[in-house]
Amino acid sequence: MKSLFTFKNILILMGLMIVAALANAGLISPEVAMSLAFMGSISDTTSETLALLKSAQSQPNNELLKSFVQPGSATTGLQAYSLEAPAKTLVPIMTPLRNKISRVSGGFGTQANWKAITNINVGNQRIGVAEGKRGGVITHAQSEYLAAFRGIGLENNVTFEAQYAGKTFDDIKALAVSQLLQATMIQEERLILGGNTSLALGTTPTPTLSTATTGGTLAAITQSVICVALGAQAYLDLVGMNNGGVGQAFSGASSALSGQITRTNMDGTTDVFGDGSAQQSAAATQATTGSTSTVTATVAAVRGAVGYAWYIGAAGAERLNSISTINSVVIAAPSNGAAQLASAVAASDNSTSALDFDGLLTQAFKTGSNAYVAVQPTGTAGVGTGLTSDGAGGVSEFEAAFAAFYNKYRLSPSVIYLNSQELVNLTKKIIGNGGAPLLRLMSEANAAAGNVVAGTKVGSYLNKITGDIIPVVVHPNMPAGTIFFFTETLPYPLSGIGETVRMLMRQDYYQLEWPLKTRKYEYGVYADGVLQHYAPFSMGVITNIANV
Repeated sequence: MKSLFTFKNILILMGLMIVAALANAGLISPEVAMSLAFMGSISDTTSETLALLKSAQSQPNNELLKSFVQPGSATTGLQAYSLEAPAKTLVPIMTPLRNKISRVSGGFGTQANWKAITNINVGNQRIGVAEGKRGGVITHAQSEYLAAFRGIGLENNVTFEAQYAGKTFDDIKALAVSQLLQATMIQEERLILGGNTSLALGTTPTPTLSTATTGGTLAAITQSVICVALGAQAYLDLVGMNNGGVGQAFSGASSALSGQITRTNMDGTTDVFGDGSAQQSAAATQATTGSTSTVTATVAAVRGAVGYAWYIGAAGAERLNSISTINSVVIAAPSNGAAQLASAVAASDNSTSALDFDGLLTQAFKTGSNAYVAVQPTGTAGVGTGLTSDGAGGVSEFEAAFAAFYNKYRLSPSVIYLNSQELVNLTKKIIGNGGAPLLRLMSEANAAAGNVVAGTKVGSYLNKITGDIIPVVVHPNMPAGTIFFFTETLPYPLSGIGETVRMLMRQDYYQLEWPLKTRKYEYGVYADGVLQHYAPFSMGVITNIANV
């Protein structure tokens, strides 16, 4: 009898077994397997079955082919995710005053109190004594000082899920606490420089306006202008200097004056305090014509202000347009349509905060501090008055300050803090020096022939009266248009103080991990103290300096 399995049938059977194996392995779809089996069973030749197998394996949508192609994105397909750990912290942590000023424990009560003798011969009694008589009687003068302690601190939290997700990548809880401490230090630096609990700026003066028909893009309407004088804290909020982030700057669309701040705390309580800005001015109006007009606005300089916010638009629709560090501005373009409305700012003096202590600038600006305060003249509206060369390698405004310090108090500042803008302008005035530069070009012996490094900067300034060389330092929070003279020690024997200023602490930095009440770890970093300045007359401020 003829064999049941011919050679041809054996080949067909082997083909069916291969198809079944491919289908079981998931390398071809069931539909394709059925088609191959059917074709293989009725085919008269093995070549047809093999051709179908080859065709199926060359299909562009076949899963076998996909498994060996590099995925089209970084997070899909069978691949490792190349992620560097831990996360990079690209934030400037710059706190020069906080780092420099001594922190002294031992504070108690609600405020620090101290007395200072400021004159030991009020009547200027002469020392001559007649024969047989006694000398004149001297009297002394003293001043009373106090500064209330303030608590400072910030909080952060980490959810359970955030901690789970960060495993093997970063310690999220440790990161939350370390960055909380750094953020607290940055805010303390701001407070040491510009905190204000006692110097009310009042109501900003009403602007004086003028217009020009060229140079701008203002439309032909009656323009209404409102100005708000800014203390240091409000100014830093608006321009974003060293606020714990990178790339921060004033934005006409998104920057906004807080005015009166209502803050919801982690425990659900609220605090209400001022942001450091004066009460906004009354509106002033100026008609513009055509479509290329500008408006120039000027206000009387406000003592204690380091900047001014300007709002412009139709009456009742004035929007934030620009920030100046002098008491005038040229407004050449309309405000951004999304800019803050002046009507959104509380119509009150928001310059002080009961949660602040007075910072160095505030203590210098305060009436009765006897600090040296010079406000540059208004000059040409919108341009202002810059520093001026004295023609002898110095700056006239600095020489006037040094003379005042020595003539009244027999001292010299030990460091000059300024903004990068003022350092550039100071260097220009000194290097230009009225056409008579006093510079010497030096080159290293191993330098390539003719290789000169371009550029120079003022790193220190000679006090010609005392002979002291005073470092000139860019401070990350110092507003443009303001220069601060700081004296660290007094040249007075038996003064009773080693340093003019210190942080007196009831409690220095401490961390709390709050009890769990939700599935969230909650942390706080706090301190409690006050900036205590024994000799505010040793400070000085030049402000309203134009960028020229």
